[in-house]
Amino acid sequence: MAEGGGDEKASGSAPTVFVSYASQDVAVADAIVSTLERHGVACWIAPRDVTPGALYADVIIRAINEAKVLVLVLSQNAVSSSHVGKEVERASAKRRPIIAVRTDATPLTPALEYFLSESQWIDADAQRMEAAAAKLLDAIRRLSSPLSRFGAAAAEPARAGTRAQRPLIIAAVVLAVLAIAALLYWLSRSHASQLAAVEAPATPAIAPPEAGRGKPAGPPPHSIAVLPFVNMSGDPKQDYFSDGLSEELLNSLAAIPDLQVAARTSSFSFKGKNADVADIARELNVGAVLEGSVRKDGNEVRITAQLINASTGFHLWSHTYDRDLKNVLALQTEIATAVTQALQATLMAGATSSLDIGGTQNPAALDAYLRGRNLDREYFDQAHSQACVAAYLEAIRLDPQFAKAYVGAADAQNGYSNNFAAGGDEVRSLMKQARANAEKAVALAPELGAAHAVLAEVVERGTLDFARAHSEYDRALQLSPSDVDVLMRSGIFFVTQGHADAGIANLRKAIALDQLNPAAYTRLAVAFQYAHRYRESIEASNRALEFNQNIAYEHLRGLSQLLSGDLDAARQSCAPTPSSWMSHLCMSILDDRFHQHQDAEAELAQMKSQLGDGASYQYAEIYAQWGDVPQALNWLETAYRLPDPGIGTMEVDEFIDPLRKEPRFQAIERALKFPPR
Repeated sequence: MAEGGGDEKASGSAPTVFVSYASQDVAVADAIVSTLERHGVACWIAPRDVTPGALYADVIIRAINEAKVLVLVLSQNAVSSSHVGKEVERASAKRRPIIAVRTDATPLTPALEYFLSESQWIDADAQRMEAAAAKLLDAIRRLSSPLSRFGAAAAEPARAGTRAQRPLIIAAVVLAVLAIAALLYWLSRSHASQLAAVEAPATPAIAPPEAGRGKPAGPPPHSIAVLPFVNMSGDPKQDYFSDGLSEELLNSLAAIPDLQVAARTSSFSFKGKNADVADIARELNVGAVLEGSVRKDGNEVRITAQLINASTGFHLWSHTYDRDLKNVLALQTEIATAVTQALQATLMAGATSSLDIGGTQNPAALDAYLRGRNLDREYFDQAHSQACVAAYLEAIRLDPQFAKAYVGAADAQNGYSNNFAAGGDEVRSLMKQARANAEKAVALAPELGAAHAVLAEVVERGTLDFARAHSEYDRALQLSPSDVDVLMRSGIFFVTQGHADAGIANLRKAIALDQLNPAAYTRLAVAFQYAHRYRESIEASNRALEFNQNIAYEHLRGLSQLLSGDLDAARQSCAPTPSSWMSHLCMSILDDRFHQHQDAEAELAQMKSQLGDGASYQYAEIYAQWGDVPQALNWLETAYRLPDPGIGTMEVDEFIDPLRKEPRFQAIERALKFPPR
């Protein structure tokens, strides 16, 4: 599999071109290398150029670093390849030009959009072969160093006696590149046909879109979106119930390895909109849509569900269920199984039995739990956060064995502690309760990935036990590798612990599953900020703002602009009200930079009046940036004693850099026992 770059060529010269491709496209990649090398362009391609016994990752990174251009064979296979994604990310980070030779019309993932949006593009299809050839020739010539073999020849000044030869040379090179384009087109089409013949089911439940040049590639096989079921009760206050059942069904389907399920935020963005099913499917890149309705009357519920082929509009399956509420969770399993059979997905061993892990058969407990989920999802203020905690605790009171309710309670208490707690005593009390609830959830349902993820975040923030948090996140990812919430939580944690590549990869996977979720982009923005990749952090914040004009997203962008040195842009992003702790942090540092220290002091005073010592770590950041090292260290020690969850980011936090050589800082660092990087 040559999804990488690598070692130096045997000749010892650095390569001009690093070729990145998915293993299924090896014939296309080999054709590019063969033709370019015949015309003097030094190429690096794996596995050919990997020295036996060498560490694969090491030689790939070295080859990308040394190459002058990365040529990417861009196909559906490449878009799905994590190795290709890492190589493109590395080339972008090293500011290497990227020439994408696109062999099909597969849409880019949001992750690839970040790196390829400004890159060179070459479409290698029958209509554009000549243009593709000219672009490839011109791009390599322009983007290569003049000292490379190809570049030196192109840049060499004309000498007497050579002018008559130039048309013949140019014609030969153009013909060679035309041959590449033709071969790319033929190989990509024939290879796609071979793959389709091998991989397609005998009688596919979802017909692929009509094959043809220039048409977008179809959605992944066995992919589905669950739209929020319509509340037919006549009471808008019952929306939480129909929404909650839809989300629980979505989670049940997402637990099945053979199904790719669009995540909740993306699917629910169409709630209340009179959108066509085909348009929704195109937006979410899925082949089927599950929709339905819920009519609740006392303890009786009628659920109507229908599965629609997005490309034809035909119903694949539909059914109406009349049940007592106590059987609703069992009904979710029944519907999920029927849907997967209609899609011809093969359930892995034990998948069906795992769908209702951590549930309840108590109708009142289920109702309270769904109310808590609704508050948790739809609102973000202190009053609703308190009501959310209360709803989950009510569900636990009604059914003490309801593991998912313990997960909800722990998460809600953790969230309230991080955002609304007034001081250290309240923080400690809430985190103690959150940990007890998370531990109980794991004890009741050890196979529930969400329980391990919440426990990981609670021990990370509440007790600064980073080793335990890492272990719990690993277990959560093992149990629920496609759970967007698990991916987002673990992503931020891994970045703060110095494992930026792993964390960012998790967040990109979350975005691929939930493409319309602004929270996923803000998490990615935070991750890039901690990775000191501020331009990308700003881009991620801007993407979040496209979906939701949340003032906090502007403040987050402002912090990255401040860290990147763009002070005027940072002021514009951080100044808008209502203020958040991020805006106070940003403005107190900015005002000091602009020599308006009285204003900076006022920002800090307002922050202290609102949050007390619950923002001790942020005060340490501010004083560190002001140059008041003793005060910064005092607050950092307070943050450690509380503990303030923010202190877990100090290993990657640039605001705290002025303190790193101080013995008091180093003592705290040792006491925290950060894992090795």
